[in-house]
Amino acid sequence: MYCPFCRHPDTRVVDSRTSDDGLSIRRRRQCPECGRRFSTTETASLNVIKRNGVVESFSREKIVSGVRKACQGRPVTDTDLAVLAQKVEEAIRATGAAQIDANEIGLAILSPLRELDEVAYLRFASVYQAFDSLEDFDMAISQLRLDHGTTA
Repeated sequence: MYCPFCRHPDTRVVDSRTSDDGLSIRRRRQCPECGRRFSTTETASLNVIKRNGVVESFSREKIVSGVRKACQGRPVTDTDLAVLAQKVEEAIRATGAAQIDANEIGLAILSPLRELDEVAYLRFASVYQAFDSLEDFDMAISQLRLDHGTTA
Protein backbone atom coordinates (compact mmCIF):
# COMPACT_ATOMS: atom_id res chain seq x y z
CA MET A 1 0.00 0.00 0.00
CA TYR A 2 1.38 3.38 -1.01
CA CYS A 3 1.70 6.11 1.61
CA PRO A 4 -0.81 8.87 0.72
CA PHE A 5 1.67 11.52 1.93
CA CYS A 6 5.05 10.62 0.42
CA ARG A 7 4.00 7.82 -2.01
CA HIS A 8 6.46 5.36 -0.46
CA PRO A 9 5.49 1.93 -1.88
CA ASP A 10 5.43 0.08 1.44
CA THR A 11 3.62 0.72 4.72
CA ARG A 12 3.23 -1.39 7.82
CA VAL A 13 0.05 -2.23 9.69
CA VAL A 14 0.05 -0.90 13.26
CA ASP A 15 -3.48 -2.01 14.27
CA SER A 16 -6.41 -3.92 12.73
CA ARG A 17 -10.02 -3.96 13.84
CA THR A 18 -13.14 -5.55 12.45
CA SER A 19 -16.07 -3.20 11.89
CA ASP A 20 -19.27 -3.58 13.91
CA ASP A 21 -21.09 -5.27 11.03
CA GLY A 22 -18.16 -7.64 10.48
CA LEU A 23 -18.01 -6.87 6.77
CA SER A 24 -14.93 -4.67 6.74
CA ILE A 25 -11.56 -4.28 8.45
CA ARG A 26 -10.13 -0.95 9.58
CA ARG A 27 -6.35 -0.88 9.52
CA ARG A 28 -4.11 1.75 11.07
CA ARG A 29 -0.94 2.03 8.99
CA GLN A 30 2.41 3.80 9.32
CA CYS A 31 4.86 4.76 6.62
CA PRO A 32 8.47 3.75 7.39
CA GLU A 33 9.74 6.56 5.15
CA CYS A 34 7.94 9.68 6.49
CA GLY A 35 6.60 8.17 9.74
CA ARG A 36 3.04 9.46 9.21
CA ARG A 37 0.01 7.36 10.07
CA PHE A 38 -3.23 6.85 8.19
CA SER A 39 -6.24 4.52 8.23
CA THR A 40 -7.64 2.25 5.54
CA THR A 41 -10.90 0.36 5.36
CA GLU A 42 -10.85 -2.94 3.53
CA THR A 43 -13.88 -4.86 2.34
CA ALA A 44 -14.21 -8.02 0.31
CA SER A 45 -15.75 -7.15 -3.01
CA LEU A 46 -18.88 -8.98 -4.07
CA ASN A 47 -19.96 -8.81 -7.70
CA VAL A 48 -23.26 -9.79 -9.25
CA ILE A 49 -23.47 -11.42 -12.67
CA LYS A 50 -26.71 -10.27 -14.21
CA ARG A 51 -28.74 -12.35 -16.65
CA ASN A 52 -27.37 -10.40 -19.62
CA GLY A 53 -23.78 -11.13 -18.52
CA VAL A 54 -23.02 -7.66 -17.15
CA VAL A 55 -21.06 -7.70 -13.88
CA GLU A 56 -21.76 -5.05 -11.24
CA SER A 57 -21.11 -4.52 -7.54
CA PHE A 58 -23.55 -6.00 -5.04
CA SER A 59 -25.98 -3.44 -3.63
CA ARG A 60 -28.31 -3.82 -0.64
CA GLU A 61 -30.27 -0.87 -1.97
CA LYS A 62 -31.23 -2.86 -5.06
CA ILE A 63 -32.57 -5.66 -2.86
CA VAL A 64 -34.58 -3.18 -0.80
CA SER A 65 -36.03 -1.44 -3.88
CA GLY A 66 -36.95 -4.75 -5.53
CA VAL A 67 -38.60 -6.16 -2.43
CA ARG A 68 -40.31 -2.83 -1.61
CA LYS A 69 -42.41 -3.21 -4.77
CA ALA A 70 -43.68 -6.57 -3.57
CA CYS A 71 -44.43 -5.08 -0.13
CA GLN A 72 -46.58 -2.17 -1.34
CA GLY A 73 -49.69 -1.92 0.83
CA ARG A 74 -48.34 -4.46 3.33
CA PRO A 75 -47.40 -3.78 6.97
CA VAL A 76 -43.66 -3.86 6.23
CA THR A 77 -41.41 -1.03 7.43
CA ASP A 78 -38.19 0.33 5.94
CA THR A 79 -36.39 -1.18 8.93
CA ASP A 80 -37.85 -4.60 8.08
CA LEU A 81 -36.57 -4.24 4.52
CA ALA A 82 -33.11 -3.17 5.71
CA VAL A 83 -32.92 -6.22 8.00
CA LEU A 84 -34.03 -8.48 5.14
CA ALA A 85 -31.35 -7.02 2.84
CA GLN A 86 -28.73 -7.55 5.55
CA LYS A 87 -29.80 -11.19 6.00
CA VAL A 88 -29.59 -11.74 2.25
CA GLU A 89 -26.13 -10.17 2.04
CA GLU A 90 -24.88 -12.22 4.99
CA ALA A 91 -26.18 -15.42 3.40
CA ILE A 92 -24.50 -14.59 0.10
CA ARG A 93 -21.18 -13.59 1.70
CA ALA A 94 -21.26 -16.80 3.78
CA THR A 95 -20.85 -18.75 0.53
CA GLY A 96 -17.39 -17.21 0.17
CA ALA A 97 -17.91 -16.46 -3.51
CA ALA A 98 -16.55 -13.23 -4.99
CA GLN A 99 -19.11 -13.35 -7.81
CA ILE A 100 -22.69 -14.55 -7.66
CA ASP A 101 -25.47 -14.88 -10.22
CA ALA A 102 -28.43 -12.54 -9.87
CA ASN A 103 -30.59 -15.67 -9.81
CA GLU A 104 -28.89 -16.78 -6.58
CA ILE A 105 -29.71 -13.46 -4.97
CA GLY A 106 -33.37 -13.94 -5.85
CA LEU A 107 -33.33 -17.37 -4.24
CA ALA A 108 -31.67 -15.92 -1.14
CA ILE A 109 -34.44 -13.30 -0.89
CA LEU A 110 -37.34 -15.77 -0.96
CA SER A 111 -36.91 -17.38 2.46
CA PRO A 112 -36.48 -14.23 4.59
CA LEU A 113 -39.28 -12.50 2.64
CA ARG A 114 -41.58 -15.42 3.31
CA GLU A 115 -40.86 -15.06 7.05
CA LEU A 116 -41.49 -11.32 6.85
CA ASP A 117 -44.78 -11.30 4.89
CA GLU A 118 -46.36 -14.17 2.97
CA VAL A 119 -48.37 -11.95 0.62
CA ALA A 120 -45.24 -10.02 -0.35
CA TYR A 121 -43.50 -13.38 -0.74
CA LEU A 122 -46.15 -14.54 -3.22
CA ARG A 123 -45.92 -11.29 -5.16
CA PHE A 124 -42.12 -11.48 -5.37
CA ALA A 125 -42.12 -15.21 -6.17
CA SER A 126 -44.71 -14.71 -8.91
CA VAL A 127 -42.42 -12.30 -10.73
CA TYR A 128 -39.10 -13.93 -9.82
CA GLN A 129 -40.21 -17.48 -10.61
CA ALA A 130 -42.29 -16.31 -13.60
CA PHE A 131 -45.70 -17.65 -12.57
CA ASP A 132 -47.74 -17.88 -15.77
CA SER A 133 -50.94 -19.55 -14.58
CA LEU A 134 -53.34 -19.78 -11.68
CA GLU A 135 -51.97 -23.25 -11.01
CA ASP A 136 -48.57 -21.73 -10.18
CA PHE A 137 -50.19 -19.49 -7.58
CA ASP A 138 -52.30 -22.37 -6.30
CA MET A 139 -49.22 -24.56 -5.84
CA ALA A 140 -47.38 -21.79 -3.97
CA ILE A 141 -50.39 -21.15 -1.71
CA SER A 142 -50.85 -24.87 -1.12
CA GLN A 143 -47.20 -25.11 -0.07
CA LEU A 144 -47.67 -22.21 2.36
CA ARG A 145 -50.75 -23.91 3.82
CA LEU A 146 -48.89 -27.20 4.10
CA ASP A 147 -46.08 -25.48 5.98
CA HIS A 148 -48.65 -23.94 8.34
CA GLY A 149 -50.34 -27.32 8.84
CA THR A 150 -53.74 -26.05 7.63
CA THR A 151 -55.91 -26.94 4.69
CA ALA A 152 -58.71 -25.04 3.01
